[in-house]
Amino acid sequence: MSTNDPLRLLAERAGLQVSWRDAWNQPQTLSGDALHTVLTALDLPCGTVGECEASRASLAADDAAHALPPLITADQGKPVSMPADDTAAQRPYRLEMEDGTIVDGIAHRSGPGTMELAPIAQWGYHHLTFGDLQTTVAVAPPRCFGVADALAASPRTVLARKPWGLSAQLYGLRRGADVGLGDLTTLALGAEAAARAGADAIAINPLHAGFSALPQRYSPYSPSSRIFFNPLYADPAHVFGQAAVDQGVTALGIGGALAEAECRTEIDWPVIAALRLNLLHWLWQHHDTLLPAAQKQAFAAFRARGGTALLAHATFEAIQAERIASGNHEDAADWRRWPAALRSLGAAAVTAKAITDPDAVGYHAFLQWLAADGLDDAQRRARAAGMAIGVIADLAVGTDPGGSHAWTRQAEILNGFHAGAPPDLYNPLGQDWGVAVFSPRGLRRNGYAAFIEMLRANLAHAGGLRIDHVLGLARMWLVPEGAPASAGAYLAYPLDDLLRLVAIESWRHRAIIIGENLGTVPETLDAALEARGVLGIDVLWFVREPESESGAADEEPPVAGDAPTAAEPVSAPFLPPEQWPPLAVATTTTHDLPTIAGWWSGNDIAWRARLGQLGPDETEAGLMAMRGVERGALWQAMCDGGVAHGAEPPVDDAPVETVLRWLHRAATPLRLVPVEDLLALREQPNLPGTVSGHPNWQRRLDADVRDVFDRPEVARRVAATSEGDDGA
Repeated sequence: MSTNDPLRLLAERAGLQVSWRDAWNQPQTLSGDALHTVLTALDLPCGTVGECEASRASLAADDAAHALPPLITADQGKPVSMPADDTAAQRPYRLEMEDGTIVDGIAHRSGPGTMELAPIAQWGYHHLTFGDLQTTVAVAPPRCFGVADALAASPRTVLARKPWGLSAQLYGLRRGADVGLGDLTTLALGAEAAARAGADAIAINPLHAGFSALPQRYSPYSPSSRIFFNPLYADPAHVFGQAAVDQGVTALGIGGALAEAECRTEIDWPVIAALRLNLLHWLWQHHDTLLPAAQKQAFAAFRARGGTALLAHATFEAIQAERIASGNHEDAADWRRWPAALRSLGAAAVTAKAITDPDAVGYHAFLQWLAADGLDDAQRRARAAGMAIGVIADLAVGTDPGGSHAWTRQAEILNGFHAGAPPDLYNPLGQDWGVAVFSPRGLRRNGYAAFIEMLRANLAHAGGLRIDHVLGLARMWLVPEGAPASAGAYLAYPLDDLLRLVAIESWRHRAIIIGENLGTVPETLDAALEARGVLGIDVLWFVREPESESGAADEEPPVAGDAPTAAEPVSAPFLPPEQWPPLAVATTTTHDLPTIAGWWSGNDIAWRARLGQLGPDETEAGLMAMRGVERGALWQAMCDGGVAHGAEPPVDDAPVETVLRWLHRAATPLRLVPVEDLLALREQPNLPGTVSGHPNWQRRLDADVRDVFDRPEVARRVAATSEGDDGA
C-alpha cells in the first residue's frame, strides 16, 4: 500500500496506526481488508476512492468546526500553544485563573494555524477568553504526585525507610463476620492491620459498579461503569449501625444463608448478591425510621453532589432491573437493544422514569452512597493508622458496552468496538477483552469531560490509582464487534493531553499513579510515563538481563491479562533487583500471574494443561522441565546476590521469604506484596483466557485480616519484605 493510497490517507487522518512493531519487534502494516473493516466500523465509508475522499473531507470539516476545542492542555511554566486559523500576528486574551486572578496578555503567532500564550505559573484549570472564543486551559504540573511526596507528608516517615504495600483482592478477604465476601469494613480493618505491620499502602482490585440485576457478570475488569462503585462491597452497618442490620437479617430470615456463604472457599456471586441486595433493599425500605438524622442529611448531600451523573446511573440500574424482571433477558440486559425511547439519557421516557419511579431510582442512589461512604472511611482509617499512601484503587481499561457508562457517555465512548491486543508471543490469535473504551475524537470534542470525571471518581477516596493497560493512553487495539481479534487496528490517543490531565488530578487528590505497562509497549511510551512521574510495574518473572548482557534475544512481557506460558527464554538470567528500572513499583506477581509458590511448583502450568490452554508445540512435561531450569536460574541469581545459600529447595517448598528478601533490594519507590505471597498460597486469583473451569475472581482466603500479620510465618515474610535481612 503506497503512502498516497486513499485508504491509507483516510486511516491516518482517522488516527489509525497503519504501521507498528509487534511483540517480536517486527514491523507490521495493516492490510487493506483490515483497514476497510475498522474504518467502516468507525462510520467512515471507504469502499471506493470517492468514499475515501469524502470521508477525509468530513473529518477535516468536523475539525474545522471545532477550531478552538473546549479544552487545551499545557505545561506549567511553559508557553501555551493553541490553534488559531486567522492570519493575525498577535491577538489579546484574558485568562481567569482558578483562584480568581485575572491575567491579560497578548498571544503571538508561532506558526501556521497556531498562536502562543505566555507561560502560566499555576497548575489547574483556567478559563481563557480569546476574542469571541472561550476555552479551558488545563495546565499540568511537571509530574504526578509521587511516593516521596506521600512519605514526606506522613507523620511516621523514617529516614531511609523503603516503603512497601499489600496488594489484595478485596472480595477474598475475611474479618470474622457473616458477610459472604470481603467488604469495605474488611478493607478498613485490613489497612489498619497492614499499617501496624509497617505497610504504607493497600492496593485492591477494581471496585467499579457492576450490574445489580446481572450478578453473574462479576469480573471486576468488565464493569457497567468506571465512575461508580459496586454496592456489594458496602457495609450498611457503617451508617445504620449493626443493630439495624441484624434486624434486617432476622426479618428476612437470611442469617443462616449468610453464615453458609461465609464458610465457602469460593464466592457464588449470584447467591451472595441476592442475599446482600435483599438486605440493602430492606434497609432502604426502612431507612426513614432506621437511619439517624445526620446520615439522612449526609445522603441528601451526596445525591446533590452526585448531580446528573448519579441520577443517570441510578436511572439506568432501575430501568435495566425492571426490564430484566419483565423477561426477554438478552434484550433487556443491553441498552443498545432497548426500545429507541430508552436508548438516550435525554429521552422523555428516561426523564420520566426518575419522576414516576422515584423509589427505584432513589434506592440505586442509596447503594452508591453506602459504597462511597465505606470507601472514604477505609481510606481515612488507613491514613489514620499510619499509611503514607493508603488505598490504591484500580482503574479497569474499559467498560461493558451495554452498561451504564457507555449509555450515559455515548458521545465519548466508541460503539461497535472492543478493546484488545494484537497477536503476540502468548496469544497468536490476538485478544478481544469485550470492553468499550473512550473515543479520542469524542474526548477532544467534549473537553475530555468524561476522562476527567473518571479520574476524579476513582481518586476521590484513594491515595493512589493503578491504571490498567496504561498503554491505552497512547494507543488502543480496537476489534470491530464480530471480527477476529487479529483483524483489529491500533487507534492513536492524545497521550500528552491525557498525561497532563492525570498529573493535575494526581496532585489535586495527592495520589500516586501507577501505570500497568506490560505488553507490546509503543516506542517512547515508558519515557513519557517516567517524565510525568507515572510509575511502571516491575514484575519479578519478567525482569531479565537485556540482550546486550546475556546474549539472549529480548522478549516482551505478556500483554495485560495474558497467561504466562512458563516458556521464558532460559538463557535470559534474572536481573538483580538493584538494577531493576527505578521509576516503577516492584512486585512478585499480579492477579493474572502465578504466586511465588504457584510459579515454583508449576501450578499455573498444571492448570493450563488441565484446561487445554497449551499451544500446539507445548506439552505439560516440557513446560515443567523448562520451569525447572528457570527455578534454578532464579535460585542461582539469589545465591549470587547473597540472599540465598545452599541447595535449591524442592518444588513443594517454595522459598517465599528468600524471594521477598530479594524483592526488598529493588531500587524502586514502592514494593507491593500480594497477600497470597504473604500466605505462601499456590493459587492465583485469575487465570486469563478462561471463563469456566477455573474459579476466577471467586477465591476467598482463610486468614482474618485483623490478625493475619500476627501469624509467625507471615511476620517472618513481612520482615523479609521490609527489613532486607541478607541472611538465607
